[in-house]
Amino acid sequence: MRALSIALAGALLASTPAAAQTVEEQALLHQLTGEVRPERMRADIEALVGFGTRHTMSDTISDTRGIGAARRWAQREFEAISRDCGGCLTVVTPSDTVTAARVPTPTEVVNIVAIQRGTGDPNRVIIISGHIDSRVTDVMNFTSDAPGANDDASGVAAVLEAARVLSKHRFEATLVFAVLSGEEQGLLGGKIVADYAQAQGWRVEANLNNDIVGNSEGQSGVRDTTRVRVFSEGTKTVETEAQEERRRYNGGEVDSSSRNLARFVDGLADRYLANFDVEMIYRTDRYGRGGDQVEILRHGFPAVRISEGAENYDRQHQDLRTEDGVEYGDTIEGVDFDYLGQVARLNIVAMAALANAPASPLGVTIEGAVKPDTTLKWRAVPGAAGYRVWWRSTTAPQWTHSRWAGSATELVLPGIVIDDYFFGVSAVSDDGYESPVVFPGPAGSFVSVGDPAPRPTQ
Repeated sequence: MRALSIALAGALLASTPAAAQTVEEQALLHQLTGEVRPERMRADIEALVGFGTRHTMSDTISDTRGIGAARRWAQREFEAISRDCGGCLTVVTPSDTVTAARVPTPTEVVNIVAIQRGTGDPNRVIIISGHIDSRVTDVMNFTSDAPGANDDASGVAAVLEAARVLSKHRFEATLVFAVLSGEEQGLLGGKIVADYAQAQGWRVEANLNNDIVGNSEGQSGVRDTTRVRVFSEGTKTVETEAQEERRRYNGGEVDSSSRNLARFVDGLADRYLANFDVEMIYRTDRYGRGGDQVEILRHGFPAVRISEGAENYDRQHQDLRTEDGVEYGDTIEGVDFDYLGQVARLNIVAMAALANAPASPLGVTIEGAVKPDTTLKWRAVPGAAGYRVWWRSTTAPQWTHSRWAGSATELVLPGIVIDDYFFGVSAVSDDGYESPVVFPGPAGSFVSVGDPAPRPTQ
């Protein structure tokens, strides 16, 4: 009987139309990669470096130096992009006055955010972010020159380039382009934008946080122009005790919504970018370090950190100086603009693919204990023409097998034993855009689970 079930499973897969078995490539996504202009990002970074320092506590009055001048410049850039697209962007400046361990006196922290409303499901939101503030060796030094060309003018340049390219097109979901402040002083801008998203009632499906994305030359001096790291949390920051207990027993520690977002981005790089690969890192951020995506995760939203493949620490968080023939400091000479162009293409393709796909399926459940077959069920989502069930070995990094379910909201996999695989479901639009895969249960959901988790004391 088991052999018959396996044979039936093979026959069902063979009878499924080929177009439904594989993820379709989209002409628009190929087109978007050709619209990126690295020279525009060079001009962006030159402008940002020109403000001398962009430290969170630096001058806010001057028109030529400090964080205030830099923020106003970013706002003007977004406003110019909006004029070019007929007013398609709404520019807002969410802020908060903060006193914290790295901000000893009350300081207004201001984000510059441009919103491109979706045409079909505008409350579903995709966010790209980078932080505009910079620092030198002493994180409290707000007067010395801190060019911050790579950390993180490169991320801001990627955000602006994404706005320039994507604002020329229209998408089902809303795109948000966020230039954040206060990252170096305690991830302040990440919290402010996450609070704003929650106050607006946004269903944030993804945050692509770009931090240190412009240098392909590592500490050894060896250039690696072919890879970028995408960091993602394994278990959700907001996981409940009940979810934790279930995960420990049944698995799922590598299947949070953020981890499946990383898999989604990895797959896009393979299909749409030449000689550029995503290296998925199973970690929320670099060891012992953090970025603004951490605060996004605390609000229950899926988020990943995108960062260059090989960091050069001589150019990161350093006073400008030369010692023993070694030049220190985050200057524009350390930025590889062809590499940064590839990072921007990855972000743009990912945002467009997410925004044109349906929302990920809701309420995915699974059963099959003490059975030779596995059954998955889910709730329908708007804009989905059909659904695909995925599975992989429990030790495989990527989804390897799939079965087309059509418009049904339940699928039985004959002869596929629940014990041996991990499973998930994606939604597909009528023109072939496909959502990230959802792992069964709340821990794998792309829907926020509620209030932010308690913030750790810094």
